[in-house]
Amino acid sequence: MQEHEELMFLYDHSEETKIRYVSFMGEVGRHDVAIIKTGNFYGKSIVLNIQTSRMAILGQKDLDEPGYLEEVFNMKEEEARELREFLYVSI
Repeated sequence: MQEHEELMFLYDHSEETKIRYVSFMGEVGRHDVAIIKTGNFYGKSIVLNIQTSRMAILGQKDLDEPGYLEEVFNMKEEEARELREFLYVSI
């Protein structure tokens, strides 16, 4: 590990993670995502939209928040509905 005297790290660690890459076609469009399972973030997963490079740290309760996926992934309501349905069984 390099030393950075001018930086104050809050944490700096490495871990093994599990990453799932998924591409699927919904009725509205195509979804390409990476789902990263990690020991961090209180059991939530990192979900990366590969097409737009947008990401969010999501748990099951986050999927229930109205308009949340639409906002973080900059999606229309129908696109977000398709992704939400997939994520309910995937994260």
